[in-house]
Amino acid sequence: MSAVPQIESRPIAIRTAIVVDANPEVDEVVSNSLNQSWSVRHVSSNVAALAVAESAPCDLILTSEKTSGRDDLELLRRIRRVRPHTKLIILTDAATPADVIASMRERAFSYFSRPFSSDSLAAMIRSAAEGPCWDEGIEVLSATPNWIRLAASCDLRTAERLVQFINEIADLPETERENVATAFREILLNAIEHGANFNPNEYVEISYLRARHMVMCRVKDPGEGFSLEQIRHSALANPPEDPIRHATYREEQGLRPGGYGVLVARGLVDELIYNEKGNDVLLIKYLEGAADQKLAKQGAPNT
Repeated sequence: MSAVPQIESRPIAIRTAIVVDANPEVDEVVSNSLNQSWSVRHVSSNVAALAVAESAPCDLILTSEKTSGRDDLELLRRIRRVRPHTKLIILTDAATPADVIASMRERAFSYFSRPFSSDSLAAMIRSAAEGPCWDEGIEVLSATPNWIRLAASCDLRTAERLVQFINEIADLPETERENVATAFREILLNAIEHGANFNPNEYVEISYLRARHMVMCRVKDPGEGFSLEQIRHSALANPPEDPIRHATYREEQGLRPGGYGVLVARGLVDELIYNEKGNDVLLIKYLEGAADQKLAKQGAPNT
């Protein structure tokens, strides 16, 4: 008679999240986003959060919307001294571009100001919880509130974090901000997929420029480039008689579903300009009627 095999029982490693003075809505998002391997500790203030972090290791901290971005930045700096790899997500009622840039320099995991989507926050919490041991991923090369240059690792988690930071930095009306963020995300994902093959050791270069009547984003990937007329993985290459031909090609090549990124981006910004190689692109969005003024000027006869 064979012996009954013994199943080894291993305890689940419990990780700790600290949540500062959360309202019921945020508390529900946190509870629904973290599984049973997480222990959630609620504290009343940033001072209390720091005390808990100093006394024992912690993996994730969410600040309170009731504190300012500057208060949370000070917490972030102090946390870095004792727990350098703790992921910190800043929640605040209001953000300034300068505060968001400072949070990126101090290696915040993400930044959300009101109003924000519960779904977006939940996705970011899951990304922080499920991702590997995290270091930086985003490097601020130079920055003012109106002109920012970044380098970002070519992986999906870093891309989503970067889109959220740019969304917070963009001091734009809601519709324009959503359009710019969506177009930027699509071009960024194209860059890290087709320019770097999702290689986290490769970096994409990002610039964000905010002028009085214009926003410009630049995305330069490390790849060898391509021609828009020749890329079979994009919806742009589909002939009129076969509007989904690219989907079949992507499936055959093992690419993720999609291929509409450039098409979507073109519809959300006023100009989409590629360099000769196809690995450097500018997205331009005109503001406050500037696009109409530009077109009128271009169409006006010479005097």
